[in-house]
Amino acid sequence: MRLPATTATVAVCALMVLSADASGNAARLLEETAPRDAGEPIMAIVSIKSQHVTFYDADGWIVKAPVSTGTKGRETPAGVFAILQKNADHRSNLYDDAHMPHMQRLTWNGIALHGGPLPGYAASHGCVRMPFGFAEKLFDMTRIGMRVIVSPYDATPVEFSHPALLVPNAEAVAAAPERAQRLELEAAEAAKAADLSKKAAAKAAREASSSKAALRKLEGFKASADAGRARAEKAVAAATTDQARARAEEQKLKADAKAAEAAAKLEAAQADATAKTDAAARAQEAAKEAAARKPEAAKAAKDAKLALEPVSIYISRATQKLYVRRNTRKPWPDGGEVFDATIEAPVTIRDPDLPIGTHVFTAMASDGADLRWSAVSIDAGDDAKNALDRITIPSDVLDRIAPTALPRSSIVVSDEPLSKETNYRTEFIAVLSNQPQGGFKTRKPTPPPVIKPWDGGGFFSFFDPPPPPADRKRTRTKQVQSEWFWLVRAGRGSATGSLRRGAGRRLAGNSARLRFQSLTFPLRVTSGRPCQSRAASRPGGRRR
Repeated sequence: MRLPATTATVAVCALMVLSADASGNAARLLEETAPRDAGEPIMAIVSIKSQHVTFYDADGWIVKAPVSTGTKGRETPAGVFAILQKNADHRSNLYDDAHMPHMQRLTWNGIALHGGPLPGYAASHGCVRMPFGFAEKLFDMTRIGMRVIVSPYDATPVEFSHPALLVPNAEAVAAAPERAQRLELEAAEAAKAADLSKKAAAKAAREASSSKAALRKLEGFKASADAGRARAEKAVAAATTDQARARAEEQKLKADAKAAEAAAKLEAAQADATAKTDAAARAQEAAKEAAARKPEAAKAAKDAKLALEPVSIYISRATQKLYVRRNTRKPWPDGGEVFDATIEAPVTIRDPDLPIGTHVFTAMASDGADLRWSAVSIDAGDDAKNALDRITIPSDVLDRIAPTALPRSSIVVSDEPLSKETNYRTEFIAVLSNQPQGGFKTRKPTPPPVIKPWDGGGFFSFFDPPPPPADRKRTRTKQVQSEWFWLVRAGRGSATGSLRRGAGRRLAGNSARLRFQSLTFPLRVTSGRPCQSRAASRPGGRRR
């Protein structure tokens, strides 16, 4: 039985509407929200295989959404990252000012989370595109330093416990804020004391130098007085008459008084110089001690302040080293925040030639006096437990960081060395070397179009005409120059070009000394007309 044409059309339209509704419902179902109040996100896991991202708080997943990662040749690198910078209205400086709303940077080389179109498959240049509304909603929930794991396959965190994980000290954690505040004040006082002692030492040194200069002057004065007394004594001995002897003795008395005065002043100056020299030495020593206390107090204050932040540890089988980082919360002028990386130590790994995998252990929340941990594994190798069993962390490092370990702290164990993307403005960046990393390729921005003044005509087109075709030979220019030169020299031509006022007059008398620098536009050469100045070309103008 055949349906009438109208009925068939209605049926097709109905099927199209149902299909559209089904597609819309499917798209909406891809974005999910947990049926509970969400806490602050602690980590996000991107699955390249499923093109999906899931955000987790202390109690589990909170939101899920589809994504679009890097296309072939521009693949999003798989590995361990953290949010480095946030910009709600970011525009790319690599991809022609492309709009990347609600951007959350993962590397300084162009990998980021941001809102973007989702075609249903990997289509970006290396970033992780999220739905626009989803990216906007998550933007205000995350913080700098939040862990982002990009896995080649589907990965989920599982509850985990192990003796090697950090165990905080409840008393140390409780006392950390007050201790940080106290040490910060002590550091400020130490800096002030160092500054004052430095100024005092400089002043004492100037006074000591001045006293030494005065001492040298008095030494010269005493030497002169002693010489005068010696001359007076010789004059007394050489006197032959009573009158001469009386005069000589009178001069000797004056010389003796002057010498005694000089000796007394010199003795006082010597005592003063000695005292001031000793004072300058003491001030210099005090300044050195204060200067030494200043960095020690500053380091203690810095460590105490860092103890208020979650700690991240990276253990690399490739380098056999352990690295520690904490966010200083100090903004950097070029963007992002500075991470402290002062702790680095060798670590012992049993069977160092065997793969260990890549595992991320995260302190999700406090559990009484302890921490509740999760584990995420994203690379082949040992399982998470065996990986930690093979590692021995130095006790001095544990003593420095474990007592004040907080939720959001993490330990990353990997076969990989730290990526070259890791720097002072990043937490740890580790990339799986067995996965494509095309997204790290840097693309040169498209150069801006060159707007030439002659394109639209106008006044400037006279001075800067378009360049000759590529196949045009430069011999033509030489030929024109040569022709023009001989015509002018013979007095049979006129030229209009880059000649300044009065050039005609100079050509008439000094044609043999004419020199050419460059010609910026073609010349008009007409034989049979004399070379004229501007005045001669006007009516009534006088020829020069």
